[in-house]
Amino acid sequence: ALKGPLLELEKICLSKQQEIETWLRSKWHNNKAPFYGSVDLRNSAFKLAPVDMNLYPGGWNNLSEHFIPLAVHAVSSWLANNCHTTCRVLLIPENHTRNQFYLQNLYTLYKILQQAGVEVQIGSIDPTLISITEMDVFDGKQMLYHPIKRVGDRVMTVEGFDPCMVLLNNDLSAGVPNILVGIEQKLLPPLNAGWYMRKKSNFFAQFDKVAIEFAELIGIDPWKINPYFDSCNGLDFSNRTGIDELAVKVDNMIANIKLKYDEYKIDEEPYVIVKADNGTYGMGIMVVKSGQEILDINRKHRNKMAVIKDGAHVSDVIIQEGVHTVEELDGAIAEPVVYMMDSFVVGGFYRVHPDKGKADNLNSV
Repeated sequence: ALKGPLLELEKICLSKQQEIETWLRSKWHNNKAPFYGSVDLRNSAFKLAPVDMNLYPGGWNNLSEHFIPLAVHAVSSWLANNCHTTCRVLLIPENHTRNQFYLQNLYTLYKILQQAGVEVQIGSIDPTLISITEMDVFDGKQMLYHPIKRVGDRVMTVEGFDPCMVLLNNDLSAGVPNILVGIEQKLLPPLNAGWYMRKKSNFFAQFDKVAIEFAELIGIDPWKINPYFDSCNGLDFSNRTGIDELAVKVDNMIANIKLKYDEYKIDEEPYVIVKADNGTYGMGIMVVKSGQEILDINRKHRNKMAVIKDGAHVSDVIIQEGVHTVEELDGAIAEPVVYMMDSFVVGGFYRVHPDKGKADNLNSV
């Protein structure tokens, strides 16, 4: 994939490395990094841009074992700056606890925290979990899920494990669990970062500012590192409410992308991604090349767009410029997913889908 204009972007970044590192240090000095996160990237050779960010990253099990020490170091650095005594962490998982891939992710995260010197237990907010439950992960490994309780303004396991920090690996798509509201312990990410409230469009509005500033720093067009986006609210896919407005916005974005393609003499067909503004798990996503495709959407696809994880109804969507991916792994289309802890990049992996094309959403079955 390292071909064409992207080589020029790489050369510019390398030539400006000192300025970039100084800029990043100043930003982390003035802005607190999330405890952890992951970013989906798309590389089209003429453009390298993030298309999504997860503040409750799963997939830690997909990292190479060579990356684990970097994650442990990042947690240790965070502890040195934020926790000067023995740190006890209550790790809150998703409620779909029997999914083997998710359990492997959680087990890897659990071990990263342990290796960093954290005393950690897994505390479930699943109301159906009423006793300590052993979860089989893989290769004979197990984890214990503990029911939790509220004692005053603190949460702890029913056996009395009293943490100084609560770490969410549950994206709160189903809403805020009352047991966590107003607790005095440090809670990361904060409750208002959950998908019941967080909007992708808000994130990209902030990223717009960052991309413009960074592009000015290194002297490039910010479009080369930032996808266009718009939003459409008040939709009801089941009843076709707001579909006409969405179609118009799709056509407007296609036209804007085409202008950029013409400017840089890019011989590709523009497309956009329409996805739930508060969605996750690859649900509530459409790939379209015209507003007419929105108008022609059939009932089956409207129903898929109408409801996402935990039965959440989709009324708001983000319309995002589609970024082709030219990267491949063993002949299959791929996109890099980068993992971070605190202000450190700690690794990543390629998301690969052998049955998808370079314009498709790869985070799907």
